[in-house]
Parts: sequence; structure tokens; C-alpha cells
Amino acid sequence: MNKLLDTLTSIPGKVYLLLATTIFAASGAVTRQLINLGEQNLIDGRNPISFCNVLVVGNLCALIVLILVYKNQINLTIFKRLNSQDWLGLIIVGILSGALAPALLFTALDLTSVNNVILIGRVEPPLTLALSVFLLRDRINLWVTLGSSLSFLGVLITILLQKSGENMITMGGGLDIGQGELYAVLGSVVVAIANILSRVSLRQISLGIFTIIRTILGTIIFFVIVIKLYGAIHFMDVFSPVLWQWMLIYGSIIVVGGQLCWFMGLKSTKASDVSLANSFSPLVGILAAYFILGEVPNMAQYIGGIVIILGIIFNQIGVNKLNHQRLLTLTEKEADIETGFKGI
Repeated sequence: MNKLLDTLTSIPGKVYLLLATTIFAASGAVTRQLINLGEQNLIDGRNPISFCNVLVVGNLCALIVLILVYKNQINLTIFKRLNSQDWLGLIIVGILSGALAPALLFTALDLTSVNNVILIGRVEPPLTLALSVFLLRDRINLWVTLGSSLSFLGVLITILLQKSGENMITMGGGLDIGQGELYAVLGSVVVAIANILSRVSLRQISLGIFTIIRTILGTIIFFVIVIKLYGAIHFMDVFSPVLWQWMLIYGSIIVVGGQLCWFMGLKSTKASDVSLANSFSPLVGILAAYFILGEVPNMAQYIGGIVIILGIIFNQIGVNKLNHQRLLTLTEKEADIETGFKGI
């Protein structure tokens, strides 16, 4: 056992970050495949592996991992130190990033292709950066600005070049956008806002306490909202054997494996390494959608994806040049927050 632990700890943190990013990037395709499997095992016409069930059970699996990893941070003294402002911030962030954002992004997966959700989701980093600059007065350079602008442009191209189809909504100025694409944008906006609120109001709270409380609050709030909107019957299949059969696999690989690799990576890497590993996320996600679901990118996704990748490259050049800026000196919690939604 000691030899195994020595081997695991000797693996470079960058490798763990890359593994975690790969797992999280593939989570959208894996989740969609689970939903498809549920449709093949209906219970009285209901899909037991619904997005709501996956989110609730997945969060419970994540909570177990978080408690095991951060058990040393869990004590009554730490919780007593949290004042009313801390709890208010945790509740708001829990609602945004723990309940609302996952619900919007999972709904987007139900209405549009995984590739669309992956590419449109890249609007979140530029939004977070813009909010950081205007609200927190963060300093960036020309490369980061150009990279973020290109990524934003790539998202717009992906949306605007999509052919009209089902579930379209007409926006102001006669712009047509699919409901799935709109939910993906809204989910990314919510993640960006949650990131900024976390940095502003929860800076003094440790990563362990922050993620545990956020997961608990997000799960409870999401559960209550769904019960209020759709009734308890919406979760009547949450204990279905077929759901837990696949969720054990999902939880082991996506939740447990991804989270543990992520935490191991954060311990021995810089924020620039986190940014670099995260830059592979769109490409890995698209490849996962192809190999798992057989999704082939359309022309709009090809063009938008190329522009987004160029933006990521320019952004990474800018991050590497900021040798003494905040982007290379983020705390462990800030690095976790700025990576945004990780597929859980």
C-alpha cells in the first residue's frame, strides 16, 4: 500500500490536471449516453436515468469524496467562524453554481448536441475575465484580451451559423437561437457570476469547506426547486437499480476519479498549469462526443471551434507572460473556482 501511495504521489501534478480535465470534458458525452441507456430501460414509460436524478446522485457521490479528501478541515470551530455574510455568500453561490448552472447546462444537453454545449460553454472564461477586469480591477495583457475576444467570437459564430431547426427562439432583432444553445449560454453566464461572487465574498474560506457547503446547498436547493415545480413524483425512480448501476460507474470515473485527480493536481501546480490543462477541454470534449455518441461536428462548430482554439492559444501565451500577475499566483480555491463547471 505504501509503495502504491509513493507511486501516486510521485506522478507530476500536471499529469493529474490533464487527467482531470479529460474526465470532466468527457462528462457531457457520458451523461448523454447514460440518458440514452435510461431510455432503453424505461420504468412505466419514465426514464430512470433522468438529468435530475443524475445531478442529485452525482452530487451525493461528489460529497462523499469531498468529505473524505477534506475531513481534516471539517470541525465545529471552523463553522463557528463563518459569519452571516459568509453564509449569505455560500447560499447565493450554492444556488448559482450548485443548482442553477447545472440545471441549465444539463437542460442544454437535453435540447442540443454535446458539441454545441461544449463550444458555447467557452463563453464563460471571457465573461469571468471581463467581470474580473471591470469589477475587481484585475490586470491583463494584450494577449489575454485578444484570446478572450477570439473565444467569445468563436462562440458567436457557433451560434449564428447554426441552421434553423426545432426548439428555436426568436430574440430581439430577428435573431433565431435554439433553446439548447440559449440554455448553454445562460448556464455559462451563471457560472461566470458565481466565480466573481466567490472571489469577492468567500476569499477567506478554505477550498474544502467552500466546495463541501456549496455541494450540499446546491443539491438541497435543486432538489427542493424540482419538488416545488414538478412534485415528488419527479424523483420516484431515484432508487432504481438501473440508475444506481450506471451511477456507480459514473460516480467512480467522473466524480471520484475526476475530483481526486483534480485535487492531486492542484496541490503541486501553478494557476498557469491549470489554465493550460483546461485549454484542452473543448478538443477532448468534442472527441469524446464523437467516440461515445458518434456526434460529428457541423460546419458552424468547425468554424467556431477553430476560432475558439485560436483564442485559447493566445490566452495561454498571455497567461505565460504574466509572470508576476494574479493569474500565476491564484490560491488553490481560486484556481478551482475559475475553472468553472466541471460536469457534475
